[in-house]
Amino acid sequence: MGDQNTLLGETHARHLLRRTGFGALKTDVQTFASLTRGAAADRLTSFKPAKFRPPGRDIWRRRVSWLKYMLRTRAPLQEKLVLFWHDHFATGNDKVQNHHWMADQNRLLRLYCKGNFKTFVKAINVDPAMMEYLDTFRNFKEQPNENYARELMELFTLGVTDLAGQPNYEQQDIVQIARAFSGWGWDWSRNRVRFNDWAHDYMSEYGSERGPKVIFRNHGGFGSSGRDFTQPNGEGPQEISQVVDIIFEHRDSDGKSTVARFITKKLLEYFAHPLPPYPDNATIIDRIIQRSAFDIEWDLRRLVREILVDDFFYETAGVPPYSASTPKSVVWPVDFVVTTLRLLRVRPRSDKWGNWYIEGGAYGNVTDYLADMGQILFEPPSVFGWDWEEGWINSATLLARYTFARDVAMARGNKAQHLRPHLLMNLNLTDPGDIVDAVTEALGIRQQLTAAERQALMNYLGGPLDLNDPGVREKKLHGLFALALQTPHVHLH
Repeated sequence: MGDQNTLLGETHARHLLRRTGFGALKTDVQTFASLTRGAAADRLTSFKPAKFRPPGRDIWRRRVSWLKYMLRTRAPLQEKLVLFWHDHFATGNDKVQNHHWMADQNRLLRLYCKGNFKTFVKAINVDPAMMEYLDTFRNFKEQPNENYARELMELFTLGVTDLAGQPNYEQQDIVQIARAFSGWGWDWSRNRVRFNDWAHDYMSEYGSERGPKVIFRNHGGFGSSGRDFTQPNGEGPQEISQVVDIIFEHRDSDGKSTVARFITKKLLEYFAHPLPPYPDNATIIDRIIQRSAFDIEWDLRRLVREILVDDFFYETAGVPPYSASTPKSVVWPVDFVVTTLRLLRVRPRSDKWGNWYIEGGAYGNVTDYLADMGQILFEPPSVFGWDWEEGWINSATLLARYTFARDVAMARGNKAQHLRPHLLMNLNLTDPGDIVDAVTEALGIRQQLTAAERQALMNYLGGPLDLNDPGVREKKLHGLFALALQTPHVHLH
């Protein structure tokens, strides 16, 4: 058991840096090892939100621009959070068909990724890419569209049920929120979101036909009369914000904040691993909410900070060899690719058509590798985002990971787009055990290897080697990198 005053040590420092960034460089591990959990979390979460907006004249170039930014960023936690919110507020260019709006949303995610969550949701409400993706732009008083109202509650703030399995809302609540969000459109002449008074659902136009604008009857402690969301400022464009205020007051069946629990649970599972069943999950979630006051202040930075000092976060960093019961989490494809490139200091080659190539093996485009692994940035499969954990791994996606590992290891040469082992290790090493240790240290997995796995890699090398011989180096050493990148420890953390 530990707390924010517990010293990290090398194992937990490496775990923290892998989860909050893209790999763990040896120098960074040594620096963080002497810090307490609290000091380390403060340092990681202290970044100033960048205003970066992926450039490019089409969605393909903007996708590569974001990947390049991840590769060179000095605040990797920021990009890990942007990835999380890209999945949470899932929006795809396949429907939006406007790469400018997708880039704007990406910048919005970056600016709010550790800010006030309630303000964040209100900003997403009027984000053009989201308004197009979930049809807020097609929500008129005569033809109400419920898409955004439903997902606002189901996926963005409450969840369908609370932790105890009780429903958080009813279909009637979706209908009422859709009325509140009616009338919004895009002003092409001014290039901005606009409220169209003529398209908004005012009670006076329908009288008793649609009834008063009330949500959450018998849910979240609001009672049988529910909550009138037109008060205190009346009907109009402000309703889109007032609904969010009311949603954030929603309570679980045991009286705890539904929004706080929903977001804390999802961030916990993103940074740590899947939670146990109810009520143990509630115990973990509630203690983090209590320490961070997230149910009152909605400060995402404090919430993330408390997650990163909690024992639950460090459960996966157990001393090797791990047992079958040690919790683990599957590394996301983008995480795997960016981490590999950062740790190996490989910079893919760009061409004038917007491609970003790995020169080894199949001479593959990085975005194509990612597509084969099941993750295309700016195009999550649906509003539900990507399936995590086991959803990342099947026979096709695992083969795609191995292919990427092989091709990066085969990028031979002396330029930045090549794997240059002399930058990562001492080429005067000759003993197979020392070479295996150096390669797995460069990849940040040396501690995780079992004795049998280490021996298997040594067997691949055979006897003593002269790594200063280019032929030996390019055949055996590059092959060792490829094999090490295919071990489970690279894909699980």
